[in-house]
Amino acid sequence: MHGITSPATIAGRRIKVLLLLGSWVGGGAERVAVNLMNRLDPARIDVRLGLLRASGRYLDRLDLDRVIVAPEGEERFRYEGPNRNLFTPGKLIGGALHGPRAFRKMIEDVQPDVVMSFLKGTGLLTWLALQGTNPRPRWIAREGNNVLAVAGQESPNHFIESISLALTRRAYRRADAVLTNSTDMASGLVRDLALNPARVRMINNPIDVDTIARDAQVQVPGLPNKPYILSAGRLEYQKGHEVLIEAFAKSGAWKTHPLVILGEGSRLAELQALAATLGVAPHVQFIGFVANPYPWMAGAELVVQPSRWEGFPNVAAETLACGAPLLHSDCSFGPRDIVLPGETGELFPVDDVDALARQLSALINDPERRKRYAEAGRRHVERFAIETMVESYARLFEEFAIVPAHR
Repeated sequence: MHGITSPATIAGRRIKVLLLLGSWVGGGAERVAVNLMNRLDPARIDVRLGLLRASGRYLDRLDLDRVIVAPEGEERFRYEGPNRNLFTPGKLIGGALHGPRAFRKMIEDVQPDVVMSFLKGTGLLTWLALQGTNPRPRWIAREGNNVLAVAGQESPNHFIESISLALTRRAYRRADAVLTNSTDMASGLVRDLALNPARVRMINNPIDVDTIARDAQVQVPGLPNKPYILSAGRLEYQKGHEVLIEAFAKSGAWKTHPLVILGEGSRLAELQALAATLGVAPHVQFIGFVANPYPWMAGAELVVQPSRWEGFPNVAAETLACGAPLLHSDCSFGPRDIVLPGETGELFPVDDVDALARQLSALINDPERRKRYAEAGRRHVERFAIETMVESYARLFEEFAIVPAHR
């Protein structure tokens, strides 16, 4: 790794940082980018955002003068649905040809000191884009998900999966730093990709605790008029909603509490059919995307997140910020940074319907324990406060910034 330049080296001008994302679909990576764009001190760091495609959620929260979008992005990079749909010859070849070229043009135009890519696919394109650049900016590859699980789920066969992981391993080894957003992901990436531990850093996702607490008090239409259980997340395999629906039916919680599910995704019809098969369809409400989910969280008697894998589960931390009790799968990675079992919530084994059903029933029937978890969780979530996390990013960018003599 190059020698580290201290902040004193950049005295007299702002550090220039370019954030790179492939698309803008409204997930956790996008929310982190929004927070960095809006919260980093502009007198200290000049941050820009480069996108291959700009349509999606949260664009209205950005200063579009600092956003660069690839020409013909909607035509060349319009990929809908699960990542598995990307693995067709045309899309792979098109992405490999046009993606690095688009990112390289952004890098040449901005001339950043630091480039930070988000997630595996964008990291691979950034690695290719940086080949032969002179001067080469420092590159931080930010990974916010379980790389092994994602590669296994999105790849059509084991051969493609092995190629995907080999390329990811090679690319991330070329990064000046690999940034993770949970403690166990940091150790997991070192192990799974054979990375140098000295190059791996960890910053939890920033949570805007005060804004969430305020937004949780907003009156919104559609809230159930009786006690309910809530889950929130994309309706995709990763999020494990079928495990929750099966456990919900088995626990008998449906007799007193409807299950409310926030989120959109390709598995809606499948999940609705499962609820009907299990006889609980009248008690499972699929609400879709909501711009402000926090009143729904705050009003829930229990929030349940049955994910099969995560990076840092934002919904879990946001649940604590809303003052709601949390029951989360013990997946890799991230929940153990948020859920202290028996203190701020409970964990259950991934894909274990019986264990989830037992915990659902136990917590629904124990209001004092739910109240205790909610109060402790609200205190615990302060460790992820946006001001603290954004300052950690600022210091990371300062640590890795380089200022060539000719600038």
